[in-house]
Amino acid sequence: MSANRIAIAGIGAVAELHALAVGDIDDAEVVAGSCRTESKGRKFAAEFDCTWYDDTEAMLDAKEPDVLSVCTPSGAHLDPTLAAVERGVDVLCEKPLEITTDRIDQMIAAAEANDVRLGGVFPQRYNPVVRTCYDAAREGRFGDLSVINAYVPWWRDDDYYEGAWQGTQALDGGGALMNQSIHGIDAIQWLAGASHDHDSGVNPVEEVFAYTATRAHEGDKIEVEDTAVAVLKFRNGAIGQVLGATSMYPGSLKRVQLGGHGGTAEILEDELVTWEFRESRPDDEEIRERFTETETGGGAADPMDIDYSNHTRNIRDFLESVENDEPYMLDGAEARNAVEIIESIYESAETGDSVRLK
Repeated sequence: MSANRIAIAGIGAVAELHALAVGDIDDAEVVAGSCRTESKGRKFAAEFDCTWYDDTEAMLDAKEPDVLSVCTPSGAHLDPTLAAVERGVDVLCEKPLEITTDRIDQMIAAAEANDVRLGGVFPQRYNPVVRTCYDAAREGRFGDLSVINAYVPWWRDDDYYEGAWQGTQALDGGGALMNQSIHGIDAIQWLAGASHDHDSGVNPVEEVFAYTATRAHEGDKIEVEDTAVAVLKFRNGAIGQVLGATSMYPGSLKRVQLGGHGGTAEILEDELVTWEFRESRPDDEEIRERFTETETGGGAADPMDIDYSNHTRNIRDFLESVENDEPYMLDGAEARNAVEIIESIYESAETGDSVRLK
């Protein structure tokens, strides 16, 4: 029997990524999955040699897992999380933790009250090329960061939203920002925090100004934005831009840029297209050569055209933090940051004013 028995709430495409990732981790196994649709549940159970339940609480009571992986639609993360932590089960929750900071705060408080762990999933933090840039920022190679940008110029056709929870206010909580671009937003706020010792629990973003629009999906296809542009002011003094879209046919790879007086790095999906510093090091050329390819479409047009290896690293890190009783870098408070930034962007777009984060 594996040391980490994992149950999954919500059986869909993301749950399959989690199950595949767990399969690559020693001493971990998926023991059960829950969803309301019997055909989907039985197919998942057969594929991953586990048990299907039509009710998450019944699954938790019957299997008593070590960890619940929450893969339900974004606006349905709260209830399974509360059910798990009230039973003393640690929770690893897909992005976003929830679609509002108020709901996230309920999750954090419940986990603390029951002395269990709540962790988030942001696989880009475990992307080796992003981690390389983080380490360089941590070492001060960029100097004081001047600019930190994230661009997600993606495309989703109408079929993606047709009859789905995606694109609804109730379950998606937003559109191109809350669902797709949240990965890039988390990455740049994390990179910003690397360059200085910011206070724990304080968001590295200080102020935002934004516009949002629905441009490519008309009528009742979508209730939220498919296009957004925001300007960010970071607490470390840097400024940045966010482009989030599912309205740009045929979809392009995401891009992250950061730079200051000491150097600049630019990531195009998994490729490091710029890696230049005022003070070069002997291993800089090896780093450039290591990140010269992008092997998938990165989800630019197909949400499943991604590599799950970063999910594997993400899940393994959470399990190891629990086993070793060590801090997890994407705990509830840290995973909350990206949602707080997006909430502020939506507020700015609605009011026409800049918004300072609390």
